Amino acid sequence: MTAKLPSPVVLENDAVRLEPLSLDHVPDLFAAAGGDDDVWRWMPVATPASEAELAKVAARLISDDVHVPFAVVAGGRAVGWTTYADVPGFDESVEIGWTWYGRAMWRTAVNTACKVLLIDHAFGLGHNRVLLKTDCLNLRSQNAIKRIGGVHEGTLRRHRRRPDGTWRDTVYFGILDDEWPAHRSRLTSPRAQLPGPAGA
Repeated sequence: MTAKLPSPVVLENDAVRLEPLSLDHVPDLFAAAGGDDDVWRWMPVATPASEAELAKVAARLISDDVHVPFAVVAGGRAVGWTTYADVPGFDESVEIGWTWYGRAMWRTAVNTACKVLLIDHAFGLGHNRVLLKTDCLNLRSQNAIKRIGGVHEGTLRRHRRRPDGTWRDTVYFGILDDEWPAHRSRLTSPRAQLPGPAGA
């Protein structure tokens, strides 16, 4: 049986609120990271230079049939976004990706808090595998994925072109449903060092 993409839903814990992405979030999102090349360096689009450009990217994510995008809200403002994505060819799997946060959220609890919410929800819906992938050059993201429990499953060479035209090799990681409880316990322990790298 092939698991379907999760439906849009609000997910919340003490650190973040994930709510279905809308164009109403764009002003806050642009304030958080508009024009910041370091935030957008590993995204599959060029750095948005205006709210209008960012709105076009958001609109594409909202309207396509392979992503379920969320605005990441912290401190009452949207500070980034993340998505569930379809995983063609895999039964009962879902991907978490297209994730970015404004620079002010780097080295905070936000990334870990988002991943706990998203992974809990995915496994609660019956998926048995969560996929996370990133550019082979994005070491910060790879470290963040490993930290939450991602197991390196392989690298696709020349997977797709970056916005600058160079070829990207894509590093794949997976977390299985029976692996997650131990990782979740570690990540949510009162002694856990929640602040971590900027994204995955």
